[in-house]
Order: sequence, then C-alpha cells, then structure tokens
Amino acid sequence: MKTILACLSIAALLPTAVSSAEEKKKPKTWEEKAAERFKNNPTDDHKATIDAAIPKPTVTPKQARKVLVFFRCEGFIHTSIPFGNYAMQAIDKKTNAFSTDLADDYSVFTKENLAKYDAIIFNNTTHLKPNEEQRAAILDFIESGKGIAGFHAAADNFGEWEKGIELIGGIFNGHPWNAGGTWAFKLEDPDHALNAAFEGKGIWHKDEIYWYRPESFNGRDRLRVLLSLDMSKAENRKVLGGDKWKGKIDDPSKVDVPVSWLKEVGKGRLFYTNLGHNDMTFANETVLLHMLDGIQYALGDLQADAVPSSKAKVEVVLAPDKPE
Repeated sequence: MKTILACLSIAALLPTAVSSAEEKKKPKTWEEKAAERFKNNPTDDHKATIDAAIPKPTVTPKQARKVLVFFRCEGFIHTSIPFGNYAMQAIDKKTNAFSTDLADDYSVFTKENLAKYDAIIFNNTTHLKPNEEQRAAILDFIESGKGIAGFHAAADNFGEWEKGIELIGGIFNGHPWNAGGTWAFKLEDPDHALNAAFEGKGIWHKDEIYWYRPESFNGRDRLRVLLSLDMSKAENRKVLGGDKWKGKIDDPSKVDVPVSWLKEVGKGRLFYTNLGHNDMTFANETVLLHMLDGIQYALGDLQADAVPSSKAKVEVVLAPDKPE
C-alpha cells in the first residue's frame, strides 16, 4: 500500500514538474527569443532571391553614407527582421548607396556613437524602451539634420515615449488587413520622387497592414502620404464589414489608411513604410526600391517634396481592378 501511495504522490507531482521544466526551456532574453524566431533564416535560397531583387539606387550619394540598422524587439518579434537586415546588407555590398552596421543593443544610442551615422533604420522594432539619455540622442540625431527610416513594426514602438510615437507618425492600433491577404494600394502623387518604384500605377501586394491610434497619428496636416490602402476595392472593404465593426464604421470606403509617408523633423527627415511584415516582402524589387528611395531621402541624398498632404495638390492613382 505504501508503494502504491508513493507512486500516486509522484504521479501527482509530475505535471507540475513537467510544466516547470517547460517554463525553464522557454526563451527569456531578447537573444534567446530572437534565435528561436529567426531559426537561421534567411536561407541561402532566400538570400539569392533577395540579391536578385536589389535595385539600382536612384541617386549617387553626395558623400559616403553610413546607416545604423536597429532590430531589437521588446514586444512581438517579426520573422522578417533577418530578411530586412540581409536586404540592407545586400544593398551595402551591391551598391554605393550606404554602408551598414546592424545593432540590437540600446547602448548604440548615444550622441557620440550616433555621430558616426547618417541615418537610423528601425527594422520591425517593437515596444522599444530607450532611457532618457538615449531618447535625447535619437531626437537630437534627426533634429540636427540626420535621417530616420522605419519598416512595418517601427510604428509599434515607444509606447511609453510620446515624442517617439510622434517622431514616427503614429502607433499601432491593430491590423485588420492581415498577412495572408493580398491588398490594393493607391498611389498618392505618382510623380513624387519616393513613388518612382511604382511606375505611376497603384499596386496589389501581400502583406500585413496596420492602422493607427487616432489620437497618436500625425495626420495629413503633418505627413506627406505616399501610399495608402485603396478602399474603393471590395477586398479591402470586406475586412471591415463583419459584426466586429458594426456601429463603429459607417462607410468602409471612406476609411483612410496611410501606408507610407515622409516628413521633415527639425533639420532632418523621416521616411516610414508599413510594408515589411512578410519575410519575402524584402525580396520584392518594387518594394525594395521604394524603401531605398525613402532611405536615400532620409540620408539627404534624394530630394523629395515634404509638403503635407492636406496642402499638396496631387493626383491619386487607384490600384488595378485585380492583382496582375
């Protein structure tokens, strides 16, 4: 009987022991979490595809340029991060647009260290928490004449730092247009320097698209919007047609969802695009050229009109009726 009771007692403890062991195995540090999410991607095949898509820079740099690509996350970790990192390194190797350093430690954000760079790229960073000194260094960097570019989750950042949210232009408020969908995008000013990649046409593209907290979003009075969702297309509107949105959205066709924009910040420049959730977005030549043009604008090499959308008279080109 004692043997049976002892076995029962051990058995009763087993679920707790297994649960505790599983808990210990879970990645806890940023480095552990990143290693688990990235899993040695991109592969050699992915890299070859990205290499083949690297565009020629639109302009020749005015001088040698150096870019800091920052990719740490405190929130959700996108698997596309190493794809974006590799794409930036491939641009470095295959063009003369800029040289690249990768970093994922907040210690890079000092005025002394940032003086080495011409632009910072926030590659899908989430919920970043720089300290006061680091915040001041980032703001001083752009306001003094340097540039910042952001991909996708760069707008899911700085939740505890109001000026950081304002810097990017807004903060994440969900993604009704999910990563499995192919969505329609309209061009706002096909002649704009940062829209040249689209060759005057709206596009369809498979990616995850954010919208932004209304109280945080800079809006068209402060941003020059380049690309936005084409809500004239049923596929885009359908997302907002379910019970979840009943009573909240009267007319989905009038919902405004900016996707890419730029603005001046002090003497500096910001470019942001919400594209970049899906891994192989960084192997799309059109998107890469749009990103590269945005980065060259942030660097100060590509001149681009930054007059806010509300004050600019521009042509808007809708997406084709169906994906081509």
